[in-house]
Parts: sequence; structure tokens; C-alpha cells
Amino acid sequence: MTLHPVYRITVFVPPAHLQALKQGILAVDDLAAGGYSHGMWESAPGYEQFQVQAGARSVVGDTGQLVHEPSVRLEFCIPRDAVRLQRLLEQGIAAHHPWNTPAVFVDSTEFAAP
Repeated sequence: MTLHPVYRITVFVPPAHLQALKQGILAVDDLAAGGYSHGMWESAPGYEQFQVQAGARSVVGDTGQLVHEPSVRLEFCIPRDAVRLQRLLEQGIAAHHPWNTPAVFVDSTEFAAP
């Protein structure tokens, strides 16, 4: 096995918007690696919680309200390429996610493959 440097992108999304987000991501990048494409992992059920602050244009909840919503954890990896990553973040995730500020996490890690 060889270690390959990758970005692991994790995003949390409401279940009703999961397929649209996945399609938006795959329209920007086919996530090809190691002889496969469209590689993603989904984990559910889960919940996300937030309190809407004054001035926020929240899709769900009112100012001061504590919101507790169902959520799916979606993860995928790409080779470490900053341009590719930025394109996915802007055109794949931000453009297709229902939240104004989606919870997106990017880790630099290594993927073990033959």
C-alpha cells in the first residue's frame, strides 16, 4: 500500500438536499481516483444545531431561536490540488447547499491504496 496525499472534504447537509448537493459536486468534478469515480461516503442519521443571530438571513429559524435539524454527513476525497479544491467548494458545495453558511471541513490527510 502506498500513501497518497489528499484533501478529505466533509459537509453536513439536510437529508432532503443530499441528492442535489451530490449532483452539484459531481457536475464540477467526477472525484476520480484509483480506477473509480463518484466516490463519496454518507453517514446518517445525525443532527445539526445552531442559534440564529441578529442580522442573519437564515433559511430555517428566527433570530434567537435554537434550531435542531436532521443532517447527513457527506465526505469525499480529492488529490491535494488547491485549485480543484476551491472549485469544488465554490461551484460544487456553496452553489448547491441550502444553508447560507454550510458546515464544511477540509482535512489534509493521506489515502492508502495499492
